[in-house]
Amino acid sequence: MNNKYSECGIILSEDQLTKLDKLASYMVEYNRNVNLTRITEPDEIIEKHYIDSILPLTMVDVPRGTRVIDIGAGAGFPSLPMKIYRPDLEFTLLDSSNKRITYLDSACSLLGLTCETIHARGEELGQNEKYREKYGLAVARAVAALNVLSEYCLPFVEVGGTFAALKGEKDEVSEAENAVKKLGGEIESVKKYTLPCGDKRNLIVIKKVSPTPQQYPRVSAKIAKKPL
Repeated sequence: MNNKYSECGIILSEDQLTKLDKLASYMVEYNRNVNLTRITEPDEIIEKHYIDSILPLTMVDVPRGTRVIDIGAGAGFPSLPMKIYRPDLEFTLLDSSNKRITYLDSACSLLGLTCETIHARGEELGQNEKYREKYGLAVARAVAALNVLSEYCLPFVEVGGTFAALKGEKDEVSEAENAVKKLGGEIESVKKYTLPCGDKRNLIVIKKVSPTPQQYPRVSAKIAKKPL
């Protein structure tokens, strides 16, 4: 199992590997009662959840102690593997489902991980001054189109910080450029990588270059009806 990580340039200690194993077992057990993920086979969890979550931290420079927010944390990807890989980072896990937040709390407790968890909608919390533009890094591994995802995520990022969108192989950059610019961002790079199973990924790295205008994020109905 360790070979798959090292082949991707991910070096993990025995303690980190143990934590990832424990998380996988707990998630699969919990998944029998609460729908968290369709991926439950051990090899698939390693490749499609763990390696996919950790690889971005090998591609983007994230200073020690950076505050990170995972928007739409779901079953804890990418945030929980990232936290195990980089325990120095301070994570906030945001999700609109209370069932998922309950799971994330129990998973963090089981693994001895200190993370802040918040049950809220991203577009509402993004207007809260306690959280708005307070993070050095925002991450999301979501199915929403990049122009939509950017409106949920960029308001949380401080000027000079980064939004890293973990996406599939589809090119979404050109149709999102206008939205990113309106929200105070600038697309810095698109890093392409392939998982050991052959699945192709794009890591879209967006720098926050100016404050997000106060009217964003809008309410979710408006974001869906009229994306930027």
